[in-house]
Amino acid sequence: MDETIVYLNHGSFGATPIEVLDAQTRLRERMEREQVRFFVEDYTDLIDAMRRSLGDYLRCDWSDLAPLPNATIAVNTILDNAIQTLGPGAKPLLAPGDEILINEHEYPACQNAIRRAARRSGATVITCSIPFPLPRDPHQAERIVIDAVLSKVTPGRTKLILLSHITSPSALVLPIEKLIPELHSRGVLTIIDGAHAPGMLHPDRTDLSRLAPCFYTANCHKWLCSPKGSAFLYVRKDLQQNFRPLALSNNAEKPRPGRSQFLTEFEYVGTQDYTSLLAIPDAIRVMGAMLPGRDGETSGWPEITRRNHDLCLKGRDIICRELGIEPPAPDTMIGSISTMILPPHDEARLARLKQRPTKHHDALQDAIMANWRIQVPIWGLAGKPQRFVRISAQLYNSIEQYEYLARSLKEELAIERTL
Repeated sequence: MDETIVYLNHGSFGATPIEVLDAQTRLRERMEREQVRFFVEDYTDLIDAMRRSLGDYLRCDWSDLAPLPNATIAVNTILDNAIQTLGPGAKPLLAPGDEILINEHEYPACQNAIRRAARRSGATVITCSIPFPLPRDPHQAERIVIDAVLSKVTPGRTKLILLSHITSPSALVLPIEKLIPELHSRGVLTIIDGAHAPGMLHPDRTDLSRLAPCFYTANCHKWLCSPKGSAFLYVRKDLQQNFRPLALSNNAEKPRPGRSQFLTEFEYVGTQDYTSLLAIPDAIRVMGAMLPGRDGETSGWPEITRRNHDLCLKGRDIICRELGIEPPAPDTMIGSISTMILPPHDEARLARLKQRPTKHHDALQDAIMANWRIQVPIWGLAGKPQRFVRISAQLYNSIEQYEYLARSLKEELAIERTL
């Protein structure tokens, strides 16, 4: 990592340990030494070993996991199947008059995919509003989220919901363990976008056997710290029979003896560099050894998640004190990323500030990078006037970095008031 930059944005693309990159290099060299042997003879065993390692971490049947490059492709894959085969009798799940439920905290790329699926199927997108900020009382905040989601379910018409495990813009850990059974009891299929969750939350909270969603996807290159382009899609076993990848390759429609069509079709979708996926077990092992586990823990992962959560809360509190703002969510709804609402400008000034050219969402992010060498996102929710700063906490971060960010934000906001 560039040591001249204070990197407080692990949540966007992750960061991969050198030892894991070395493991990927060895895999790539193995592939390039004899490509036919690698893809025809070795690859299936390698990808199954990855699935087994990931299945152990997620506490689910490894054969329910489909390897994919990222969560965005996973969500698009689910929606394509919903338009074609997820309904009774392998018929379309979505039809005119049906509803797909989302909320405004969902990742923009996934919202785009939902809207396109609705246009293709004739379904309607319904958006529920989850307040932000939320009360600091955890029980009250959780109840508000649950009620906001369930209040928008239309009996008989809501067929599908996209719900983040951890929202990207607002960094809220949503109570999916309570929402999933409520939604299933109402006949709603659940797509859980867990892009940030594995490796950020304690492993108990990403136990897919316990959560039992219809679909769950996450990027391993974020908090599990595998190489870029490594993700998975979990598909509940009863939904796998007619579930297909977006691209069908040579082995499509002719699964090998003793191997399901789901495993066969998703293991290989054309020639590409699969080594980022194959390095996931190395990432789980290397990261899990970076901190010692507590009594009875065989891996350091629980300790990593605790350490990063505690550091994130301390960094959040430092910034809130310096800027004179309040934390916008209870501690229990925060993982290793935390979003804060920046002090406001008057409406006219904010409108002018938003017209400034930027490489990012907001020119304040450009200024923080140019003047302070800090990489941290500044953004907001679509249609909302507030501006957010979102910090990440990973093993390479320190308290001093959040103190430095707090000073930079205070000074840059003061400069904005003079422009």
